[in-house]
Amino acid sequence: MLVTVRVHPRASRARTRWQGEVLEVWVNAPPVEGAANQAVLEAVAKEMGVRTSAVSLRSGARSRTKIFDVKRDAGR
Repeated sequence: MLVTVRVHPRASRARTRWQGEVLEVWVNAPPVEGAANQAVLEAVAKEMGVRTSAVSLRSGARSRTKIFDVKRDAGR
């Protein structure tokens, strides 16, 4: 399943919310050396109820809009 994510790095508090079919993710991490991408990956996994190993970044490594591939059958 592909999930479109809109990222807000350096947020004062981490949170997630669905805005239609787009998952908005606020993370405390700065967009430096992949720190924000890793934090977003973990937030997406938690929101979708799967392990972090079941989530992979498909596109948008250097963009605020990213597409993640989530393997739903990988459950917790």
